[in-house]
Amino acid sequence: MKNLTNDPAPAMLGVEIRMPISAPLLAILACPLCKADVKLTADEKGLKCISCHRVYPIKDDIPVMIIDEASVEPGRAVKT
Repeated sequence: MKNLTNDPAPAMLGVEIRMPISAPLLAILACPLCKADVKLTADEKGLKCISCHRVYPIKDDIPVMIIDEASVEPGRAVKT
């Protein structure tokens, strides 16, 4: 396949885009405190509850869904 850009790197097909949390897992996760849905933060380093605004950290690609580990961050952006 011919590389159509000026980038000297070869064209890459079939490269998987890695997300820290898979979409099926994200669909079933809920805030352990208020049971509302959680969304991936914009920086992909946490899961934010849409109701109580707690952000649960993601460590080594594993969501830490422990209330005492969460921080309340109402202004933190989430991915849409």
